[in-house]
Amino acid sequence: MNDTPIRPLFILEMANNHAGSVQHGLRIVNAMHEVVRDFPQFRFAVKLQYRDMDTFIHPDFRERRDLKFVKRFSETRLEWDEYRQIKDAIADKGFLTICTPWDEISVGQIEEHKYDFIKIPSCYWTDWPLIERIGSSHLPVIGSVAGVSLQDIDRVVGFFRHRNRPLSLMHCVGEYSTQDGNLQLNQIDLLKKRYPDLEIGYSTHERPDNNDAVKIAIGLGATLFEKHVGVPTGTIQLNAYSANPQQVRAWLEAAASACEMCGVQGDRHSFSTEETQSLRALQRAVFVKRAIKTGEKICQEDVFLALPGVEGQLVANDLSKYSSYHALSPIEPNQPVMVKDLRHCDSRKQLNRIILDVKKMLKRSKVIVPGQLELEISHHYGLNNFAQSGSTVITVVNREYCKRIIVMLPGQAHPEQYHLQKDETYHILHGEISLTLDGRELEQKANDVVVIPKGVRHGFSTRGGAVIEEVSSYYTQDDSFYTDRIIHDNPNRKTYVTHWMD
Repeated sequence: MNDTPIRPLFILEMANNHAGSVQHGLRIVNAMHEVVRDFPQFRFAVKLQYRDMDTFIHPDFRERRDLKFVKRFSETRLEWDEYRQIKDAIADKGFLTICTPWDEISVGQIEEHKYDFIKIPSCYWTDWPLIERIGSSHLPVIGSVAGVSLQDIDRVVGFFRHRNRPLSLMHCVGEYSTQDGNLQLNQIDLLKKRYPDLEIGYSTHERPDNNDAVKIAIGLGATLFEKHVGVPTGTIQLNAYSANPQQVRAWLEAAASACEMCGVQGDRHSFSTEETQSLRALQRAVFVKRAIKTGEKICQEDVFLALPGVEGQLVANDLSKYSSYHALSPIEPNQPVMVKDLRHCDSRKQLNRIILDVKKMLKRSKVIVPGQLELEISHHYGLNNFAQSGSTVITVVNREYCKRIIVMLPGQAHPEQYHLQKDETYHILHGEISLTLDGRELEQKANDVVVIPKGVRHGFSTRGGAVIEEVSSYYTQDDSFYTDRIIHDNPNRKTYVTHWMD
């Protein structure tokens, strides 16, 4: 799925509003061009509908003007060369061109006339003879889904996916005009979640003076919008769901306002200087309790947090277990800690690298662990030495009994330690380890089981990496005694990470 923001596409549907006149069709194109030139932030297309009138109406009914659709289609008939004239004028004005075919012959004319897109109307969504013919063309497809079940949407989406054809969907309600209470705009959200790889839009049939619906559709993430448009004259009247040029302008102004209010899509927006300064002024500032010497590390117990701060001062939001600060110059008691006077070290990048390597090892070992569990990263001699000395541990359960998963990366060693309260059993799930028990070295491989009684000094290392299941009685950190006192003197030798599987 492409995360690049999509410029909204507004489709101006001429349908039968050309009234069977090339001249009036060109009038609509010119009028709409005058409107859209004021909205360069959007893309625009004009859409026509093609029907092969010699075959579309049954011969016995071609003269039946008492039948609504026979009358409308017959009275607005255009010949293929007349359609071509309007299409060429649409393209000449810089619009994209879209056409809806109502029969297979029309698909061929759309291909011959070189349209940019082909549209499937809702009423023909499962007209498989027509769908098959559209599927054989090369054009990107847009489909409206008024009155179509999810199962049928799935079938047609699958049809075009199997053919690697670009497809977009448009929520639509086939009620002309659609009452506000029947717009069902939440369907946009449903379609976006069900088909996250497809562009989703909204084909409108509401009153042309309703400019709220397009705002809501934009807020829901739609990026395609279709509206019936026309130009009324002394003899040509628009229907209840077609918009005149003034109404189209109001519609686009509403859309532009909604886009501005919604802001950045798919990413965090940029923060204004005013917003940043306003928030930072309310953050607690960092002051030192005691005199700090040059080069000295500033620890949590050395500082207090209070208002007001000054510009350029360290604030509480800058403090975390991942950050360490050393003074570049002396700081007197009660004085502000200024960012320019500090050397900052952030361990997040190192921790992210460790997490990525652990996930790769788990994937290689095919050992599955619950993703919500906390990851304990032991860096006995500091993060910079983690590749040589350290381990990562996932505690699955810790009650009267305990189960933990130990992940060792290639080349790592775990320092020697012992326990006074618990026995341990190691089950090697993946890889191999060199294990020392009171100085006696053992080579253990996948599926080996080793019991380590309490009081026995043990350490282990691995050349290619290993995953170990540790089973014991209740585990407490106070029951781990390292034979190297340097480790005991390092209170910051463990880092705990949640949501690490995300």
